[in-house]
Amino acid sequence: MERLPDNTQSSSKLPLGLLNFFVYGTMVIFAAFFQLYLQDIGMDKLEIGSLMAISPFISLLAHPFWRYLSDRGQNIRIILLIMLTGLLITGHLVFKADTYQMLYVSMLMLFFFQSPLLAQSNSLTLGYIEESRQKFGAYRLWGSMGWTFVALTAGPIIDSVGQNGISLLFSITLMLAMGSALLLPPITLTTNTPWISSREIRRTLQNKHFLAFVLCGTLVAIPNAINGIFMPLFISDLGGSRFQVGGAVFLSTIFEVLAFVLLNRYLKRKITVLMGCLTLVSLLFALRWNLMAEATDPVQIILIQILHAVTFGGFFYVGTRLTALFLPRPLRSAGQAVYAFALSGVSGVISGFLGGWVFQNFGPVIMYKMGVALAIIGALGFGLLWQHIRKNGYSPSIPQ
Repeated sequence: MERLPDNTQSSSKLPLGLLNFFVYGTMVIFAAFFQLYLQDIGMDKLEIGSLMAISPFISLLAHPFWRYLSDRGQNIRIILLIMLTGLLITGHLVFKADTYQMLYVSMLMLFFFQSPLLAQSNSLTLGYIEESRQKFGAYRLWGSMGWTFVALTAGPIIDSVGQNGISLLFSITLMLAMGSALLLPPITLTTNTPWISSREIRRTLQNKHFLAFVLCGTLVAIPNAINGIFMPLFISDLGGSRFQVGGAVFLSTIFEVLAFVLLNRYLKRKITVLMGCLTLVSLLFALRWNLMAEATDPVQIILIQILHAVTFGGFFYVGTRLTALFLPRPLRSAGQAVYAFALSGVSGVISGFLGGWVFQNFGPVIMYKMGVALAIIGALGFGLLWQHIRKNGYSPSIPQ
């Protein structure tokens, strides 16, 4: 990425912060309230889950497509504006859809613009602050504020406007994000990230320790993804309001930054220590899902979401660190790609279909009890792997 002049760096601070604020604010509308909209228009739990499961499939095509355009055009700002515009148009089509066929087709297009949005905005942010004293974490904090602010305020706004409230709020936050991007000074840069070859992926998957680690991680990630999709519907079934849904999302993310800071400062970068921590975090996941299964009031669910910072925050941080320790340096990028695909893509698809089917046919209690079982199985797998490494040691190597 080319170096920016000082005046560009200074003039980009506020628009760049606002861009992160409104991009993350737009994303939380889908994370917290879109499922409730689908329920309001008559879709059942299985239909909602299957529709949300489309996103990981589409992201497999969308990420390389938008990255290729960014590399070819060397202008992530323009690419991001195209994505935001496409998201605004396809979002309008989604909220105007009057048949299931039109809804599914418009959702396919919407996910194509939405799924790589955070990655592209992060790349743009890094490009503007490169060779400066500005910190990426400061702009990520803008995004966190946008996420929490919209999560808390969206519910009352949607309720006051009516069924069209979510489409109105979605359009407003998107247009504000587009306006912030337009205020940014011109910049020429590429993603500047090497492509991962299939040969690197194959070599990564030949590492049996890493493969076992990813499989156990996927088992633990599935109920977390199920909760992300169906927790708003569970609150609604218990008589909760959209404001309470937003409050649950707010509490689930407000302490994440603190968890990352504490883990980064105090947790040792030793594979046996990290494996022990991951086993413990997986057991805490099982406790969290058991509490969810026992919940009978929306307020209980809101309070349980405080555990998200410890469970998901610890799981994400420790898992990312372990990926780097399980693999030699030449394969770490491929390992991170495999890890992210398994925990976001594979678990997202399974959680949509499986969680929707169980919720629809057996109810939320059985759905969360299933999450308890999956988390315990994953924890047992991590524990066995931890014991094996403690006994025999471990040194990453490149398979021949």
